[in-house]
Amino acid sequence: MPSMKNRAHNLSRYVATLVASAIFLTAFAFAPSRAVAERIKVGVVKLPNATYIALEKGYFAAEGLEVELVFFDVATPIAVGIVSGDLDFGATGLSAGFYSLAGQGALKIISGGSSIAPTFNDFAYVASNRAYAAGLKSVKDFPGHSVAISQFGTPVHYCLALLAEKYGLDLKSMRILPLQSNPNQVSALIGGSADAAVIPATYVLPAIQRGEVKLLGWVGDETPWQNGAVITATKTVNQRSDTVERFLRAYRKAVRDYHDAFAGEDEKRKDGPTAPAIYAILAKYTGQTAELVKLGIQYIDYDARLDVKDVLRQIAWYKSQGMLKGEVDGAALIDPRHVVPLSER
Repeated sequence: MPSMKNRAHNLSRYVATLVASAIFLTAFAFAPSRAVAERIKVGVVKLPNATYIALEKGYFAAEGLEVELVFFDVATPIAVGIVSGDLDFGATGLSAGFYSLAGQGALKIISGGSSIAPTFNDFAYVASNRAYAAGLKSVKDFPGHSVAISQFGTPVHYCLALLAEKYGLDLKSMRILPLQSNPNQVSALIGGSADAAVIPATYVLPAIQRGEVKLLGWVGDETPWQNGAVITATKTVNQRSDTVERFLRAYRKAVRDYHDAFAGEDEKRKDGPTAPAIYAILAKYTGQTAELVKLGIQYIDYDARLDVKDVLRQIAWYKSQGMLKGEVDGAALIDPRHVVPLSER
């Protein structure tokens, strides 16, 4: 039989084990639980976009955000989706639909986004082979022809308006075809049911390379302007300020990666050492090859600043075309807590 001394020793060890286990379980029970990432949905058009970089490099995750990207063919449904609550943010083009909803107090611009700029081949002027052969050789030849766009009131519609203003062209002399999506525009050009189009490079470059349509020029070289921004619901800005700040920190970190990859010191198009890695990310999310993505890069300011004057000019034009009802206060829809105007650094 075990001696009294051994039995006492074993009992002591048993009690010590129970005490240690109790301490461990108590500490575990009262330890802070691991934070659960906040799930958000971000609307984007399938074009080069800094949000892909923030997602791929873990910038959103580091801010405690689990981001789902929701892709659209055009910009306007993104604004609608944010108002309905189906989306939390949008990193997208500015449109009449956005300004209309924002003018009613439903939406805010919280950061600058992509810009159409010289040497950056983002939006293209193109012609069908049939129209080109018949004499449509330049953008100045658009009057008297059918010109495809995605929708009325979208960035490509505004591109066409700026072109007409620059060269004194009569928009009313063009038969503008709103074909509802970018792929539809490409199909119409190839099939000859549209003479020309203004369209994002990502969508039309394969057809250009195959010789199915003719490239006439680039919007950035003709009429630079602020075509993109980060938008969200006014309710989100006011009630979820922490979420907005975390989203923008991640987004702006990605913007700087994007800018440094594709812009030189003079802000002209120039690949930097990190460009190949960023091409790979953009190709993954746009569904294009890195070679095609390289040909259609948009410009984004290093600090994601917003050209406020141009935003006000856009509002004035959409209103002049009867696309905005009532008064739209441009200053009121730009959130000063988050937006950095282009004139400031």
